Amino acid sequence: MKNELKILLASPRGFCAGVDRAIEIVNKTLDKHGSPVYVRHEIVHNKQVVEELKKRGAIFVEELSEIKDVTRPVIFSAHGVPKKVPEEAKLKNLSYIDATCPLVSKVHRESEQHYKNGYDIILIGHNNHPEVIGTMGQLPEGRIKLVETIQDVKSLDVKNFTKPLAYITQTTLSVDDTAEIINLLKVKFPNIKGPVKEDICYATTNRQMAVKKIAPNCDMFFIIGSRNSSNSVRLVEVAKKAGCRNSTLIHFGKELPMEEIKNCKQIGISSGASAPEQLVQNLIEEIKQNCKTSIEEVFVAEEKVVFKLPKELN
Repeated sequence: MKNELKILLASPRGFCAGVDRAIEIVNKTLDKHGSPVYVRHEIVHNKQVVEELKKRGAIFVEELSEIKDVTRPVIFSAHGVPKKVPEEAKLKNLSYIDATCPLVSKVHRESEQHYKNGYDIILIGHNNHPEVIGTMGQLPEGRIKLVETIQDVKSLDVKNFTKPLAYITQTTLSVDDTAEIINLLKVKFPNIKGPVKEDICYATTNRQMAVKKIAPNCDMFFIIGSRNSSNSVRLVEVAKKAGCRNSTLIHFGKELPMEEIKNCKQIGISSGASAPEQLVQNLIEEIKQNCKTSIEEVFVAEEKVVFKLPKELN
């Protein structure tokens, strides 16, 4: 006899407006120009999305120097790029479309504004993440100082900062962990200037809020997303912190621990902002084949955000 299992489904989950827009930019560019279309870096951090777009004729490269046919359009990923990338594209006469998420562009503009106003800038983010590389690349080398942890803030020497200070953050961080880092920055630098509206994006915040609400009641928690997806990895950490120690990232090719699931009364499911909803439904289907399941969707916010496409595609 199949055991009874309740699935708590987090909502919102999955694609955010920036991801929707980025994928649509690739599809519309393929419709308009035919294939191939080049994309610099994975358009969003999800293997299935990338594979689907490859089938349509998208060619993914890490650097513009890898582009074989300079007559074809190139798209910059949703994570944003350093200033030198569009400059290089112009030098090479490449026609490019920028799919940077508008909420990442907002952080870029903030950094430029602070720089213009004579501030030293601290960026809270993860080293080597493409979004962080893009944000730091908006200004001359060395003008943005990266901190990742509380320890990094403790190590900052107040004497090294002679100008007024401002901080900005990556858009996909853990809301709670970032709040701790910001609080410490404010203690250490009482006059530090923050963003008018916080930089962690609405989608990251909502997905973490939904996971937090469900996690304390779950025996296991599954987050669907890629290992290189910052917001997906953060959701696993949030679920663990909120009370479900047995929380796992379900990425491409990872097997479901079905025997363990069969021993649960209640499990939670959510997905990162670049994971297609179909993957959630596939996961639920697989569980249904092994357990007698009931599903409760837990809503914490309604998302109505839509971002316009770049003018080249309208």
